[in-house]
Amino acid sequence: MKKILSFILLITMLASCTKDLNQVPSVENTSESVYTSLANYKSVLAKLYAAFAVAGIEKGDGNADMASSTASWGYLRVYFNLQEIPTDEVVYTWAGGDNLTNIQYMTWGASDTWVSAMYYRIYYTVALCNEFLRNATDEKIAAFSSSDQASLKVFRAEARFLRALAYSHAMDLYGNVPFVTEKDKAGAFTPSRIKRADLYAYIQSELRDIEEVLPAPLQNEYGRVSKAAAWTLLAKNYLNAAVYTGAADYTNCVTYCNKIINGGYSLEPVYKKLFNGENDKRTKNEIIFPIEADVAHTTTWGGTTYLVNGPIVGSMKATDYGVVSGWSSIRTLREFVSLFPDQADVRGNFYKDGQSLNVDDPSSSSQGYGIVKFTNLNDDGTYTTDGGLVNTDFPMFRLADVYLMYAEAVLRGGTGGSVGDAVNYVNQLRERAYQGTSGDINASTMTLDFILAERGRELFWECTRRTDLIRYGKFTGGDYLWQWKGGSVNGVAVDTKYNLYPIPSTDLASNPNLIQNTGY
Repeated sequence: MKKILSFILLITMLASCTKDLNQVPSVENTSESVYTSLANYKSVLAKLYAAFAVAGIEKGDGNADMASSTASWGYLRVYFNLQEIPTDEVVYTWAGGDNLTNIQYMTWGASDTWVSAMYYRIYYTVALCNEFLRNATDEKIAAFSSSDQASLKVFRAEARFLRALAYSHAMDLYGNVPFVTEKDKAGAFTPSRIKRADLYAYIQSELRDIEEVLPAPLQNEYGRVSKAAAWTLLAKNYLNAAVYTGAADYTNCVTYCNKIINGGYSLEPVYKKLFNGENDKRTKNEIIFPIEADVAHTTTWGGTTYLVNGPIVGSMKATDYGVVSGWSSIRTLREFVSLFPDQADVRGNFYKDGQSLNVDDPSSSSQGYGIVKFTNLNDDGTYTTDGGLVNTDFPMFRLADVYLMYAEAVLRGGTGGSVGDAVNYVNQLRERAYQGTSGDINASTMTLDFILAERGRELFWECTRRTDLIRYGKFTGGDYLWQWKGGSVNGVAVDTKYNLYPIPSTDLASNPNLIQNTGY
């Protein structure tokens, strides 16, 4: 896929961050001139994937996709901020001016810039997918050869997956949202509102429909999705079904976890290699679906460039992590540190030199332990960068998450699995983390609270923590406090309205079909 992303796109994306969520990007060529060959379709498909990675089509997010003040804030960067910064895993500081205080303190409102940036980035991605799908109907591709038609049907399934992924994020973050598909004509209109439970049903139906069309696990081109990616998104949504719909569905979560586990994936033996500059090698074992980064082609100051440079603070040497300078912005909190009771777990490799454990002042980058999960280093310790840009792919889905989903779903009563298998899967993760069996657990140890803590240890900074804490009833309220939750140094209870982000006031004002989330 990195080669695909280097193609010169036949459409130039100029603007879509508008009140009209169904607007498609401006194009220099009409669809009649673009959708004329398999190669052209593949180039446009590459843009759909790239929408999750970069914010523009030139180096460092230049020639931005969207005409707005947040145009350079790419999808993954904003998604990380909304999923991680308001949790116990991150304390954030940056002198460059990105005001994330309201996100950090869980005091955001409907006019918050970051809340709006994610919302419009999601719907920009949906608009891209819809336009591709309008031009990939059976009627549109009928003139192609039978082999090209087969390829185009796979492309179409991939576009539907990417739209389902974006809509899953909309469902998780915002609840009841605007709904537009390729069946709606391009052009200005006010989209209808879909209820969260209905969007959940639509997404699950889409994923089940395309799973038979997508290539088998490990059989698609690198960076593109296979059946396993659809299965993983299905499993993740089933795990959270009680939140999204009010009705749990842990059995289906177990079912789809089993499909993935039996799909030929295996754990990468060395944890840190999952997050380095050559982690594209891990797609043949653990990484199921990556968001790609490449110094030469997918150049962005968001994505993993943000996740490599941002956590380098204080006396850390940037070259030790494969870049030229640190941004002194991302550290972690004492409550997250407490998830690692001993130093044997290699996942908890905290940087303490010059850093305090307690955070009395979030604006001080010397407060909060440092920890670097993502690096730009190759396996041999060398690296290639361009002013700090990185080669490190982001593992949106990986096998370790599937193992932990399986264990949790079994504990919550899902059928089709066993506690014994769940313990085995968790111990495989812990044996990698402990480099031996000293961290192994047994069935009596494997409680739901243990699984939540283990998800934190294994998956921190992989954009799961907010969703996990909500599922456990610990994100809002006062059952679990961490520093600066609710804007207080020791944390305070937070209104349950913050389990959802608000619909941005700009879109609410322009679309009478929308209703603001309760409490905003």
